[in-house]
Amino acid sequence: MSKKHDVIVVGGGLAGLSLTIMLADKGVRVLCLDRDRPSRQTRPAFDGRTTALAAAAKSCLGQIGVWRELAPHASPIHDILVTDQGAPRTLHFDHRVAGEPFGWIVENHRLRTALGRRVAALPSASLSPETQVAGIETSPHGAKVAAMTAQGEKIFQANLIAGADGRHSFCRRQAGIAWHGQDYWQASVVCVIEHDKPHHHLAVEDFLPGGPLASLPMRGNRSSIVWTHHRTTAASLQQMDEQEFCRRLEAHLAPMLGGVRLAGKRFVYGLSCYHAARYTAPRLALAGEAAHVMHPIAGQGFNLSMRDNQCLAGLVDEALGLGLDCGGREVLRRYQRARRADNCLMLAATDGLDRLFSNSVPGLRLVRQTGLAAVDRMPKLKKFFMRAAMGHLAVT
Repeated sequence: MSKKHDVIVVGGGLAGLSLTIMLADKGVRVLCLDRDRPSRQTRPAFDGRTTALAAAAKSCLGQIGVWRELAPHASPIHDILVTDQGAPRTLHFDHRVAGEPFGWIVENHRLRTALGRRVAALPSASLSPETQVAGIETSPHGAKVAAMTAQGEKIFQANLIAGADGRHSFCRRQAGIAWHGQDYWQASVVCVIEHDKPHHHLAVEDFLPGGPLASLPMRGNRSSIVWTHHRTTAASLQQMDEQEFCRRLEAHLAPMLGGVRLAGKRFVYGLSCYHAARYTAPRLALAGEAAHVMHPIAGQGFNLSMRDNQCLAGLVDEALGLGLDCGGREVLRRYQRARRADNCLMLAATDGLDRLFSNSVPGLRLVRQTGLAAVDRMPKLKKFFMRAAMGHLAVT
């Protein structure tokens, strides 16, 4: 039996590590359990994706001591261009109106590395890698987690379990929390390209019949590509000859970026939209993709997870500061109430956008292009969408 912690975080991915840091930065005694090895997760081949950090998420990473290491590798998004199948009617967001960049693009393996180093530097945080959770037992007095480690079976104790173990969450299933949603017929081809022309820190999202094609600015003349298509087409794009793949990509991007070349592997990720029926159970709170999975059409997945984490860490810190049980009913009730509306709104918005734009119905296309042009001419509405993209309009 191990010593008792205030919180055990199950899951050492981006959401789990960032939650561990937010808790430990407040002096909370926190243990993070992860089934993988950090050395594997920080390799570029492990995860080919990039994360679009909204301005609010970047600010949070700065507060918890992570941004300093990430800054040399992150590229700001100064402008966003939204277009529908390359039509002349577009929607353009300018950072000069917003007063700051909309966000920053950073490779996931670099984000994992920075988060892991920060966890190691915090005295009240500890990480148990290669630890497979086998069972969770709760009582009015606390929670116990049974897990297999490299040293054999161990029992860990805490007042609160934070399930940040992803869309296939063991914590959620163990608690019997229902999981509602659907798998999309789409998948995203993700890769990094080099290109002849500079991107000028412009992020482009072109809505095509099969799904959006996003080009996200990285350091140098490089961009992260997220090309969403039908699952079978996405698989063929991944296996396609490199020259043919680049030729097809250039057909969409060449006017802005010129000739393109692959700068690494092509990855394919299936897309889905799921939501937990509730975020809490006795002594348990779900965060990140253990609670919600959404279409990447707006690039807000990790940013929502960060808001979950900030909320939960704040409530735990407040309870401990008052000498209360950080895993008690009141903390869990307030967490559920605080995060449900914001997450529901974003899930509905991303699902609706995908349904509206991922088709070639002539009448809908005219409506979409007219709508984009109308929003582009309405400064107050544009500012509202800009603030939402920056993470400054969380619903409470």
